[in-house]
Amino acid sequence: MTDRSGYDLMVIGLGAMGSAALYQAARRGLRVIGLDRHAPPHTLGSTHGETRITRQAIGEGTAYVPFVLRSHAIWDELESQTGTRILTRCGALLLSQPDDGADRGIRTGFLQRTRLAAETFGIAHEILSHDDLRHRFPQFGTAAEDVGYYEPGGGWVSPEAAITAQLAEAARMGAAIRTDTVVTGLSQHAGGVTATTADGATIRADRAILSAGAWVADFLPHDLRPLFQPHRQMLHWFALDRPDLSRAWTDGPVYMWPHGDGQDDFFYGFPSLDGGGSLKVANEQYNALVDPNDFNRVVGAGESRAFYDHSLAGRLLGLTPRVTKAATCLYTVTPDSAFVIDSHPTMDLVQLVSPCSGHGFKHSAAIGECAVLRAVEGASPIDLSAFSLGRLTV
Repeated sequence: MTDRSGYDLMVIGLGAMGSAALYQAARRGLRVIGLDRHAPPHTLGSTHGETRITRQAIGEGTAYVPFVLRSHAIWDELESQTGTRILTRCGALLLSQPDDGADRGIRTGFLQRTRLAAETFGIAHEILSHDDLRHRFPQFGTAAEDVGYYEPGGGWVSPEAAITAQLAEAARMGAAIRTDTVVTGLSQHAGGVTATTADGATIRADRAILSAGAWVADFLPHDLRPLFQPHRQMLHWFALDRPDLSRAWTDGPVYMWPHGDGQDDFFYGFPSLDGGGSLKVANEQYNALVDPNDFNRVVGAGESRAFYDHSLAGRLLGLTPRVTKAATCLYTVTPDSAFVIDSHPTMDLVQLVSPCSGHGFKHSAAIGECAVLRAVEGASPIDLSAFSLGRLTV
């Protein structure tokens, strides 16, 4: 079966980046089709779990800041159009020792680099002393040497709401969407790009955006596949038992806290969204390489307890080791944990928008817009030079 509709653009993968691209293409009047192996939003990839942190000053590098600023503007527009709550600006707090120099990969020197990004882009922020932290945020068990970076414009995004709103608006404006459709092949020819699917269909478009998340390696040459490695991550919801801190946890900011000397000695979390009953908290693992089609999606009780004992006990006051819920997701990580937004290495009509090493959702709305403009107009409004595939292959 061949789809003869003659699309301007095809988007493969409709998670964070793909749903954003589909929406941006549809709002520009393009004939666009989106394909996904599942039915977004779902719990089988990287964009689920109720909340994702967003912040404006990006300590991972100043090249990211324009993405998040534009993403916030896009989500504000989407909220106005749809009446859907997507972005909650409850503030973002980074807790750290002022001279933390532990090797944390892309987050080495996180406090200093975050402050630099804020100063470079004029982003409102405060540097808080230990006394400031104890007075304003009594829910955190900070040590005397800890300081804080507080950003009032930070907060959290609902990934499910963002994806649903973008797909719904894209469909309303004429985009075709095929979910539960596995793309088994992608090829370029003189007339454009052709995708083949597991059910025997072929779909043709002038150009394509490949945003397949943890499955992106399936569409790359074999020698490049090791550059995109899916790692199992765990999300935990722990019960709270400090009624006197209930208001602080309910009205508090999102937070990030590097500690210890290892790359994985880092956790992040959210205010209580259930009135002080529980908190969602997570860390990051870079030693849990998995097959995205076949891995353990159940978080063991021992895994949650080990995380609690190592990172959370004594730091998040009133938090108990009792787990109310747990889930897994996937980070698909590049060797330097930076993004890849570039042309496909063998098909110049295909834009590769890689999985983003676990820190991409806050940037996704703008990345989708940039990918569409680069695909159809040949240029992005945000500089993409830091995210070339070539930096990983030299």
